[in-house]
Amino acid sequence: MAFMAVLESDLRALSAEARRRYPAVKDGAEHGILKLRSLSSPSEIAHNEDILRIFLMACEVRNVKLSVIGLSCLQKLISHDAVAPSALKEILSTLKDHAEMADDSVQLKTLQTILIIYQSRLHPENEDNMAQGLGICLRLLENNRSSDSVRNTAAATFRQAVALVFDHMVCAESLPLGKFGSGGYISRTSSVTGDINRNINRSESLEYEFISGRPSLMRETLTKAAKLGLRLLEDLTALAAGGSAIWLRVNSIQRTFALDILEFVLSNYVVVFRTLVSYEQVLRHQICSLLMTSLRTNAEVEGEAGEPSFRRLVLRSVAHIIRLYSSSLITECEVFLSMLVKVTSLDLPLWHRILVLEILRGFCVEARTLRILFQNFDMHPKNTNVVEGMVKALARVVSSLQVQETSEESLTAVAGMFSSKAKGIEWSLDNDASNAAVLVASEAHAITLAVEGLLGVVFTVATLTDEAVDVGELESPRCDSDPPAKCTGKTAVLCISMVDSLWLTILDALSLILSRSQGEAIVLEILKGYQAFTQACGVLRAIEPLNSFLASLCKFTINIPSEVERRSNALQSPGSRRSEPLVDQRDSIVLTPKNVQALRTLFNIAHRLHNVLGPSWVLVLETLAALDRAIHSPHAATQEVSATVPKLTRESSGQYSDLSVLSSLNSQLFESSALMHISAVKSLLCALCELSHQCIPGTSSVFGQASNQKVGSISFSVERMISILVNNLHRVEPLWDQVVTYFLELTNSSNQHLRNMALDALDQSICAVLGSDRFQEYIPSKAHSASHDMETINSELRSLECAVISPLRVLYFSSQITDGRVGALKILLHVLERHGEKLHYSWPDILEMLRCVADASEKDLVTLGFQSLRVIMNDGLSTIPADCLHVCIDVTGAYSAQKTELNISLTAIGLLWTTTDFIAKGLLHGPAEETEIMDMSSTPKQMDGERKEEKTLNFADKFDDQSPLMNRVNRDRLLFSVFSLLQKLGADERPEVRNSAIRTLFQTLGGHGQKLSKSMWEDCLWNYVFPILDRASHMAETSSKDEWQGKELGTRGGKAVHMLIHHSRNTAQKQWDETLVLVLGGIARLLRSFFPFLRSLSNFSTGWESLLLFVKNSILNGSKEVALAAINCLQTTVNSHSSKGNLPMPYLQSVLDVYETVLQKSPNYSDNAASKVKQEILHGLGELYVQAQMMFDDGTYTQLLAIIRLVVKQSKMNNDNFEVEYGHVPPVQRMMLEILPLLRPAVHLPAMWLLLLRELLQYLPRPDSPKEDNEDGAEMMIKSETPNGTASNSPSKTEASSLSAGSTTSIMAGIPSYLFAEKLIPVLVDLFLQAPAVEKYSIFPEIVQGLSRCMTTRRDSPDGTLWRSAVEGFNNIVLDDVNKLAVNFGPDPSISKPARMRVWKEVADVYEIFLVGYCGRALPSKSLSDMALKADESLEMTILNILGDKILQAQIDAPVDILQRLVLTLDHCASRTCSLRIETVELMPSHCSRFSLTCLQKLFSLSSYNGEANNWNSTRSEVSKISIMVLMTRCEQILNRFLIDENELGERPLPTARLEEIIFVLKELARLVIHPETASVLPLHPYLKGGLAEENHDRRPHLLVLFASFCELVISREARVRELVQVLLRLIATELSLQKIGVTS
Repeated sequence: MAFMAVLESDLRALSAEARRRYPAVKDGAEHGILKLRSLSSPSEIAHNEDILRIFLMACEVRNVKLSVIGLSCLQKLISHDAVAPSALKEILSTLKDHAEMADDSVQLKTLQTILIIYQSRLHPENEDNMAQGLGICLRLLENNRSSDSVRNTAAATFRQAVALVFDHMVCAESLPLGKFGSGGYISRTSSVTGDINRNINRSESLEYEFISGRPSLMRETLTKAAKLGLRLLEDLTALAAGGSAIWLRVNSIQRTFALDILEFVLSNYVVVFRTLVSYEQVLRHQICSLLMTSLRTNAEVEGEAGEPSFRRLVLRSVAHIIRLYSSSLITECEVFLSMLVKVTSLDLPLWHRILVLEILRGFCVEARTLRILFQNFDMHPKNTNVVEGMVKALARVVSSLQVQETSEESLTAVAGMFSSKAKGIEWSLDNDASNAAVLVASEAHAITLAVEGLLGVVFTVATLTDEAVDVGELESPRCDSDPPAKCTGKTAVLCISMVDSLWLTILDALSLILSRSQGEAIVLEILKGYQAFTQACGVLRAIEPLNSFLASLCKFTINIPSEVERRSNALQSPGSRRSEPLVDQRDSIVLTPKNVQALRTLFNIAHRLHNVLGPSWVLVLETLAALDRAIHSPHAATQEVSATVPKLTRESSGQYSDLSVLSSLNSQLFESSALMHISAVKSLLCALCELSHQCIPGTSSVFGQASNQKVGSISFSVERMISILVNNLHRVEPLWDQVVTYFLELTNSSNQHLRNMALDALDQSICAVLGSDRFQEYIPSKAHSASHDMETINSELRSLECAVISPLRVLYFSSQITDGRVGALKILLHVLERHGEKLHYSWPDILEMLRCVADASEKDLVTLGFQSLRVIMNDGLSTIPADCLHVCIDVTGAYSAQKTELNISLTAIGLLWTTTDFIAKGLLHGPAEETEIMDMSSTPKQMDGERKEEKTLNFADKFDDQSPLMNRVNRDRLLFSVFSLLQKLGADERPEVRNSAIRTLFQTLGGHGQKLSKSMWEDCLWNYVFPILDRASHMAETSSKDEWQGKELGTRGGKAVHMLIHHSRNTAQKQWDETLVLVLGGIARLLRSFFPFLRSLSNFSTGWESLLLFVKNSILNGSKEVALAAINCLQTTVNSHSSKGNLPMPYLQSVLDVYETVLQKSPNYSDNAASKVKQEILHGLGELYVQAQMMFDDGTYTQLLAIIRLVVKQSKMNNDNFEVEYGHVPPVQRMMLEILPLLRPAVHLPAMWLLLLRELLQYLPRPDSPKEDNEDGAEMMIKSETPNGTASNSPSKTEASSLSAGSTTSIMAGIPSYLFAEKLIPVLVDLFLQAPAVEKYSIFPEIVQGLSRCMTTRRDSPDGTLWRSAVEGFNNIVLDDVNKLAVNFGPDPSISKPARMRVWKEVADVYEIFLVGYCGRALPSKSLSDMALKADESLEMTILNILGDKILQAQIDAPVDILQRLVLTLDHCASRTCSLRIETVELMPSHCSRFSLTCLQKLFSLSSYNGEANNWNSTRSEVSKISIMVLMTRCEQILNRFLIDENELGERPLPTARLEEIIFVLKELARLVIHPETASVLPLHPYLKGGLAEENHDRRPHLLVLFASFCELVISREARVRELVQVLLRLIATELSLQKIGVTS
């Protein structure tokens, strides 16, 4: 309906326009409007011609406006199929008339209408209409009066009309509708590879469409439409040739336009020419003739045919024919191509040659076109090699650079063009460029086209090669299978032929342009070409082109040879073009961008062709070696590279420098060898060997730069071999021998650096193989139960492992240089440290090699070999096969016995210990009946308080796998092998070795003895232990006693200077004594750990007796060290087992007998040594008794005391002057003091207390004279303490002087010293206090008497400490007895009363003697300090306090007479001050008066009563009664004496002591309060006693007794005395209650 509305609108507009001048048209339009309303569709309009007639009538008036409206409406009617076909002729006639109108708008409308007609159903079907329609367009095109817009529109309309005619014809002929392109030339992309890809896709689509739609045969018959198209084609050909078009009735048009239309038809309707014979004939005879004529350049071409545009169209048409119709037009195309190639060499305008080069480039970049051309021509023997000619023509253009004067400018322009193309922009000159610049640009354009054409050929070859690989004609270079001997595929043969024909020309041209160019873009493009062509050659197995391209590429990697070198290389065969890049590592190395990209290209090629390079690897490796040297040069650098151009395989991040990236690529190339075919890997290894061999001869004789380069190449080869090996560990077998052979060969080099390099490489290679996954899962113990497949795998592993280890053996035994053998041992050490647990089959070879090393004379070899052995023995025993363990032990023994290095021998012995640990852990898994050691197998562990010195090895987890391989017998044999080696080493002449061996043997037996059977123990004892003891003892007796001289260190003053040797080991005998000590220590450890079990062995008693005999002889005749070790051997056994009841009494008795026998005989060594032995015996006796006291009876205990008495007696004889000289107790006696507390009799030996205590009392001073030495008791001891009368400057000198003051015995006759007694008293007191009650009180009096004798030594030795110790001891035992009485509320019932009375009598005697005779006296002493004097005074006060405060105030069982004696003793001491004359008092020391006052104070204390009834007892009451009477008497004497002295002195003052005494007495009397029981004994009149106040609790009746004396003192001159007397009198008045009586009362 919209269409009808638009028509009605147009009719109204037409009516309005024609209203004034053309009424007929107006009426027709109005009529048409009415008519139109009756129609409903375009088809109805088509059947009714009224509407059409109205518009045609409007056009006939030839008015511009009406014509425009009429033509517009005609276009709408035709477009909507509203016009009947019969009206076409009339419409065309109208259009023809309008075409002649001079108005542009009308002409444009006319052209639009014609185009719509060809597009609609009105498409002309007869020749007249067709010719008339096309003729209108051509006449408008050629009309000189037509404007440019009209002519351009006419040309476009004609082109479209022709296309519509041919499209219509194609449909009529039922041909494929697809077309080959847009009709124009293919535009260029940013790179040649892009052009190749586009043309490949386009050609593939074309070929597919043509093949799918092509009829089986060409047709000769034509449809009507085809005939019209044929007539049109013929007229177009004629017009292009400059003739007239008969059918179109056109005399002439521009040949360029006609040729353009013809080129359009040729390029877009190929199917027509290939299907219809008539068309093909026109193409062959007319069009080709036209083009051949147009191509001729031998005559001057004038007019339009000489214009560049026409030449361009001719060339494009020729290109289309060659590209699209060469298969059918063989001859014509051959002519065309020959002419084109010829043009490039003719002296034609540069623009002409450029056009031809563009065409040739187009052929080269179209893979399908080039393929067809090569197949049809070059591969055909009768045809010309047109492709080869094209390539040579392009190469000639490139080579023209060598002769051009402006070559450098041209190269710069070429680089700019490639750079612009890479950036996607058109390269252009400045508008004001000079003619010279234009010329340079044109030449550069020609060269650019030639280079792109050559690259197109290269990429075409690469593309076709890839196609051959894709279809299976060729094997991929990454395929693992070997390639076929000969290629038979069509595409493959084509590619090989193209390579053989073209490679040399292409290489020369590309290498030239690459050597002269510096632009990054062009370099990248050319290197892409290198890469593509080289890879294609590799895939095609074209060896010579491959090598030549590689050699050429390598020249651009590190440095560019000079022109002379390049020419000389050009004369060589292509396959021999090798460049040795010389890089001086001392100079600055700068890699240009070209070098970097060339290296990247080389890496890409190597990655792509790694399976096919073969011998060509040498070319690559030479370059890579130079690169490696450059990378590691400290002065290497790269130039900056623009980031705008994408680089080959370059990471866009740019975070690494070019050198880092190149280094990474260099490494990755060899890491990718894991992806290569095995033959390719071998080829690569061969190439590396060849590269190295080229450099080896000159490395030792040439110095400087060349030598460094050669060493660098060898280093590169070695490193890359290792990399290849590491990356091919999964298939290392076929590669191993090749690599190792080379490394071994290199180890024989005379160059030290190369030898080290080879050894390091061999080390890395072996460790890499052993560290691979193939050795990870292997478990030797499971090999016996494996399946057939597993056996096969193990067989392969066996051969591989042996092959991997065998080079070390070969290297060691074949090397004539020590470095080689050292290197072999170092490698072995590394292998064992890192991968020793993975070895299984190669152990025999390894151990044999290490065994030979042990006999070597070179210290370095022995050291390295032993390091390997140590790794095996410490970490690898669990992985060694069982049948190799004995070999390990033998090898270890060999290293222990070698004399080259002492430390190695010692450490090897330690490894034997490790071996026994390992074997013993196997015994733990062995049969139970053999490993059990009776029921006492665990006893040594229980008895041994020390932890076992057993190494905690990590073999337990691994041994389960090994244990089935080792039975019990084998383990026993292994242990005996170790024991036998240790026994032999125990007799080694080197002390360190034999000592270590003996120590190890016993540590092994001690650590694993619980796992040995009885039979093994018997063998060990009689075959190893006792023979070692006998051997060591014999050598100690027979060895030389001559002193050794140490190692000579040098000379001084012409005399040799020797190293000092300690006196304890400067003879052979002393060294063997040390060994004997170790043997005894080992035996002691065995007895300590396994004595209960060993007793169960047969003949053990015999062994024990022999051991005792040896110990006895060692103590008597051996050195001090041996004697002490022998004693320790016995002691360890007894102490360890006696307490647990595991030591029978005969063994204990035998030990005591040995000690007694030894002490009875005088040893043969020095006094000092004898003293040390006796000390050890004493110490042992003490420990023995502590551990075995329950086994002692009265007899053995008595024997023990006798032994001690014997030791003391001997010590007295041998240490007579020790105390006097040194001022301390001799060592033997000191040791006795230490053990005496340990000898406390056990519970079952109470009778021994008296024996022990009386024995100790013998060592205290006796009342006998010191010079009487006819007794065995204290007399001998006292005499012995001051032998020879030699006095020292110590305090004992004073004691000795005091002791001999009243004697005529000289000092030399013997001066007693009490040092031993001083130390003994605390021990004696402590033991006495621990004794049972009955035994204690039996000897109590004797103990008190002994202490009393020591206390009385104060007078003779006031500066000594004996009396002090005795006082303290006496205080302790007295206090202990008093405290026990208080606790037990009386004496022990088991103690008889006479015994208690005897005790108190002795105590009273001590107090009476010591307090009265030795305390508070002015003793002669000059050496005591004030502090010592105060200490002595404090001790005196302590004994007074104990007597006055503890004993006399406690509830004791002492009789009254004893109490009276004790109180009188205090009174006696208190009377000293008052009993002296006044003259003497003044001379008395102050401490004497203080002692007297203290005794007086004790009397006051004993007499007083504080009112606490609970502290009052019968003894207290009795003591107070005694003391009050004594006190009153003493006070009366003091008061009277004071009055006498005061009268005698007159006006003279009284002595201070006397005045202090009287004041003290008066004050104490005032404070004294007594108990009524105490008051009852006072001598008072009965009246006074009864008259005292009953209610007064503070009773002071004692003041009444002294009342008379108080009355006399009231006249004393001393005011203080009068005041105190006044106080006392008032107290007396109070006591008599006189204060209540007064006058008033």
